Amino acid sequence: MNEAAPRRALVTRALVTGGASPIGAAICRRLAADGFFVIVHAHTATPAAEALAASLNGAACAADLTEWEASRAAFEGVLAAHGPVQVIVHNAGIHQDAPLAGMDFTTWRRVIEVSLHGFYAAVQPLLLPMIGTRWGRIVAISSVAAKLGNRGQSNYAAAKAGLEGAVRALAREVASRGITVNAVAPGIIASPATASFTAAEIAALVPMKRRGKPEEVADLVAFLASDRAAYITGQTIAINGGMA
Repeated sequence: MNEAAPRRALVTRALVTGGASPIGAAICRRLAADGFFVIVHAHTATPAAEALAASLNGAACAADLTEWEASRAAFEGVLAAHGPVQVIVHNAGIHQDAPLAGMDFTTWRRVIEVSLHGFYAAVQPLLLPMIGTRWGRIVAISSVAAKLGNRGQSNYAAAKAGLEGAVRALAREVASRGITVNAVAPGIIASPATASFTAAEIAALVPMKRRGKPEEVADLVAFLASDRAAYITGQTIAINGGMA
């Protein structure tokens, strides 16, 4: 008996959290090129998100993912305006680096709230409508730090490792509904956050001896959001030039 995997509708809505960041914007542009109606989420970068959404004939939404009630209201507004979202890319995340011995609890908590609690805030309000369509893709942006750790980033590494655990568990919950859930773990990607790395530092850390491009991350996310990736779920896929 042939069992065909569920396929997405001709026009599908995709929401990218942190969509105005370098990686987020590349993901938004790639998904739009693949025919998705893209909803660009932002918190503090709302004007940039709105400009990007306008250029893609999409939409923008604003929410602080650390504020559950406000986030839920914002995403319920997305559902009311546009209908079920079938692709969620949780890209929002922040760095607040410090050695653990000198890290205050606010710094520890804030990083985890955005990356890990933000996954819940973005996915939970949109999940049942996605399940109702019998097709969906959820992709969380993790980091090489979840596997390797990094000095001064115990909060960030913990958040991303927790995110990968949530991905594996959720993948089992929704696998029978035509929904896949995966994580993408970039290494050193060209952005303002990595601008301080010297060429020598890059060469010492990355076997390919260069930064990755946001567009390369976006291509991987787009593949996972496609019908071609229908049998990949519960996985973390590294894109780091051979770091690990």
